[in-house]
Amino acid sequence: MSTRTVIRGGLVITASDELHADVLIEDGRIAALATSGTTIAEGWTADRVIDATGKYVIPGGVDAHTHMEMPFGGTKAADTFETGTRAAAWGGTTTIVDFAIQSVGGALREGLDAWHAKAEGNCAIDYGFHMIVSDVNEDTLKEMDLLVQEGVTSFKQFMAYPGVFYSDDGQILRAMQRAADNGGLIMMHAENGIAIDVLVEQALARGERDPRYHGEVRKALLEAEATHRAIKLAQVAGAPLYVVHVSAMEAVAELAKARDEGLPVFGETCPQYLFLSTDNLAEPDFEGAKYVCSTPLRPKEHQAKLWQGLRTNDLQVVSTDHCPFCFVGQKEMGRGDFSKIPNGMPGVENRMDLLHQGVVDGHISRRRWIEIACASPARMFGLYPKKGTIAPGADADVVIYDPHAEQTVSAETHHMNVDYSAYEGKRLTGRVETVLSRGELVITEREYTGHAGHGVYTPRSTSQYLN
Repeated sequence: MSTRTVIRGGLVITASDELHADVLIEDGRIAALATSGTTIAEGWTADRVIDATGKYVIPGGVDAHTHMEMPFGGTKAADTFETGTRAAAWGGTTTIVDFAIQSVGGALREGLDAWHAKAEGNCAIDYGFHMIVSDVNEDTLKEMDLLVQEGVTSFKQFMAYPGVFYSDDGQILRAMQRAADNGGLIMMHAENGIAIDVLVEQALARGERDPRYHGEVRKALLEAEATHRAIKLAQVAGAPLYVVHVSAMEAVAELAKARDEGLPVFGETCPQYLFLSTDNLAEPDFEGAKYVCSTPLRPKEHQAKLWQGLRTNDLQVVSTDHCPFCFVGQKEMGRGDFSKIPNGMPGVENRMDLLHQGVVDGHISRRRWIEIACASPARMFGLYPKKGTIAPGADADVVIYDPHAEQTVSAETHHMNVDYSAYEGKRLTGRVETVLSRGELVITEREYTGHAGHGVYTPRSTSQYLN
């Protein structure tokens, strides 16, 4: 059944343009754009007409860093692929790239197959996978080549979490060398986990057990040191590097220096680092546990430097690192010992709105909003221009966004499967009204009209920042 949809009268915003245009959608893809009110646009007939007068028409968001159903510290993330992708759609995100996990001693393929099984038939929006490499050996390195060929083109390594995901410098170098050969992109969790573990042990011995100490032991300097080391290892390997969830101004400085030297080094930050701080970690009565994530929240003065990094393109992408754990029964596992609090925060539903607030507050332009939330993540991870833009031939992943609507963020009204909001009570200007995924209505005027299984697995090409 061929279907045609026309979106009329809105301001179309992409990373490069803003224009008053009507958008024609045919068979799940963008067929054409034409200036609103012209003979061409007026002549379009359609099965469905959406009036976007006074609204923005923007590409669906691409969240390139989520952890649905992720096992961690004796529990697992509270959002399933079904609940998590539905919440993402409510927030204007139409593609996620989640992380499949290799178990130590296991094959990459086993981990990837396990994540395919979790996601298949359950997603409301399209999805892809990165691969967490926990065990670098000859077999793993060969498997990396095969995964790149089939559309899993990015590999995450950890300088943190000794005994869990940790890779030493030799393992990191070998994986980077392989990525340099096969076109893959190494994503790095850059924190000096060996040193952090010493500081954790010392803090607990001193009786420092509250959530705020999570931020104090995971020092900004140890994020900067690991970022620097990752950059140098990538330089030795001749490989590109993408540093995930950058939270510290000192780490931004390392990225900026490397980029000034012309190195293919990229950085991502997350909304929690732009809007929250160590003040949240210090909230009394164990409330600070809600904000325990790694890298940790930093003192407020880091926020301005992160916004600056987004303006200067020293940071290219804003993802969520969505990894929700309920306060009751999950975060509470760390009462009396901050090191046992599951690391992670909910946010997949809030990213597009929070970044629009960044536009309202004057931190970034409207086009930059779309660039860091849609186009750049799509380019970085080989999904562009299928995803991340509104242009003929692109998937019809389109959001009608009301820039004037006001909302108050709350766990009472959000759709993530978690019992608190990290942004509880925050007032925002701007709200998603209607969402299409490949031309199908997933959110229709603030009603969920999608379904599990609409979202399909999307293989990716190698990073388009490197071609």
